[in-house]
Amino acid sequence: MATTPTPAPDAVAPFPSAIFDVSPVPPNPLGEGKCIRTAAALIIGDEILNGKTLDRNSNYFAKYCFENGIDLKRIEVIADEEDEIIEASRRLVQKFDFVITSGGIGPTHDDITYGSLAKAFHQPLVHNAEVLRRMAEFGRSRSWVAQQTEEQREARERMALFPEHAEVLFVGKDIWVPVVRLEGKLCVFPGIPGLFQKMLDGLKPFLPLPPPSERPYRLQIFTTLPESSIAPFLTSIHKRVSNEGVRVGSYPLLMKGVYVSLIGTDEAKVKELGEEVAKELQGKVVTEEEVREAKGT
Repeated sequence: MATTPTPAPDAVAPFPSAIFDVSPVPPNPLGEGKCIRTAAALIIGDEILNGKTLDRNSNYFAKYCFENGIDLKRIEVIADEEDEIIEASRRLVQKFDFVITSGGIGPTHDDITYGSLAKAFHQPLVHNAEVLRRMAEFGRSRSWVAQQTEEQREARERMALFPEHAEVLFVGKDIWVPVVRLEGKLCVFPGIPGLFQKMLDGLKPFLPLPPPSERPYRLQIFTTLPESSIAPFLTSIHKRVSNEGVRVGSYPLLMKGVYVSLIGTDEAKVKELGEEVAKELQGKVVTEEEVREAKGT
């Protein structure tokens, strides 16, 4: 039987010409006065594990957490297997304040994330009427949608099947795909990097983030001295400031030198320490942009 080709995967379709309403911000899911302290990422997909697809989402999430004062504790990559999704999602939700999943929410047979999460948290799957409405609104501007068979439409509408008691958060006026949140902690994202990033950024107003005063400040110093030569000094610095909430790390760049990283919530203290480190290691303070250029990232 002939099938109707589509110009792009359905999961790429959340950039319609229609403008949608953004969801109102609900009450703090962690409880009044509480904020997110710890986080974990669950990356779902055989294509990540077999090397077909490069995972960019966990790196973006790590930067997002750092910039917003969240301590990212765990990144796990698992296969498209129901038992693995159930076990990992339950465990991470019990342990951390904010958990994301990425991948496995499209219309095909291996997109099992929503179904697995529904089982993990003992809920049936139900179609969300508002998502179906927005999906239909988007479809009016796409001729291929009208040409789909009943079977193809049913497959597409699988993307509106969510655990019954989940929150459905619409985070962008030009995105019909929602962020689905379970247990007040676990947020479900698509795997496509551009969409993942857009939706994660849009979710920010819906999260009980730490206050700006508690967000970390990072300073980096570059030195051409070998790592073995600077190790004793860094060890002494670490012992001196670890109880003051400053973390010290060293990251060599092959055949070039070493980047020393200082992270703390007291910007003045970190800058003062940075001057001491730069002087002792015959190095210089560098910007984040300079570091990215040097590393080619």
